Amino acid sequence: MKPAILETILYACDLDAARGFYRDVLGLPLYSEVKGRHIFFKLEQQMLLIFNPDATERPPAPGALPVPPHGARGPGHVCFSATASEIDTWRQRLEAAGVAIEAEFAWPAKVEAMRGRSIYFRDPAGNSIEFAEPRIWGFG
Repeated sequence: MKPAILETILYACDLDAARGFYRDVLGLPLYSEVKGRHIFFKLEQQMLLIFNPDATERPPAPGALPVPPHGARGPGHVCFSATASEIDTWRQRLEAAGVAIEAEFAWPAKVEAMRGRSIYFRDPAGNSIEFAEPRIWGFG
């Protein structure tokens, strides 16, 4: 039995700005939302969950699902998989939306097959978002 990542979580106090960014700029389909608490986006076999830490740091209300309190402050990070040509397309799309590219570079590697590019930018909450070629980790 091998574990796999099912959910990736970022935190943002302004969920309206986060929803607009992930839905309108990145084109992620909104899966569900609870105003003031969270927004969820469904990717192929994974979920991107964005929680408002002001809401999720509190214990659950009586009768609610017993999800333990959680939350984080400060910028988090998530990396989306993209081919080299997709990275170029994402760069153009982000720039057209007024999103600044914070960094863009090729990763050094001892094995040529593991060299790949990444671009980094920020979401409205200041989270560090990356698009990278999977081969930087030795994936196809």
